[in-house]
Amino acid sequence: MAELTTIARPYAKAAFEYALANSNVTDWANALDFASQVASNKDVAAIISNPALSSEEKGNVLLKIGEGKVSDKVENFIKLLARNHRLEALPAIKQRFEVLKAEYEKAAEVEVISANPLSDEQLARLNEKLTTKLGRKVNIETRIDESLIGGLVIRADDMVIDGSVRGKLDKLSESLRA
Repeated sequence: MAELTTIARPYAKAAFEYALANSNVTDWANALDFASQVASNKDVAAIISNPALSSEEKGNVLLKIGEGKVSDKVENFIKLLARNHRLEALPAIKQRFEVLKAEYEKAAEVEVISANPLSDEQLARLNEKLTTKLGRKVNIETRIDESLIGGLVIRADDMVIDGSVRGKLDKLSESLRA
């Protein structure tokens, strides 16, 4: 089992990165789920493991069953797996793809503390910048703390960005004491 997981990892990563770049992660997840179910079928699994059949024939069996249910890109992916004798890894590839999808879709909880309320435009720009920086979706929760004087304090995961006036004054005070 560990061997299939090892084999599946680079294929799942490549498929996920392609799907992510083309904004169709859900479609790929559904297609891989379907292909995985087909490949896991007892009769299809027997065909896939039959040494008398060529890789192309094995891939064509899957493609024939999935005809019209998967995109051309997913068909090409299945052909690649067949050519590389990796069709038996489809369930493990689907499983790893789902793990990558779940990791990507996990939104970061971000706390933004400001001296004054932020406008919708400021929140949208901040959301965009934080999504880029963290590499995943963010859920922003705002809080007002007038003692900051101005600026923002941003907390996400184990990261703290202190861009507040109070924070800068504290740093200046520390450096003058040193």
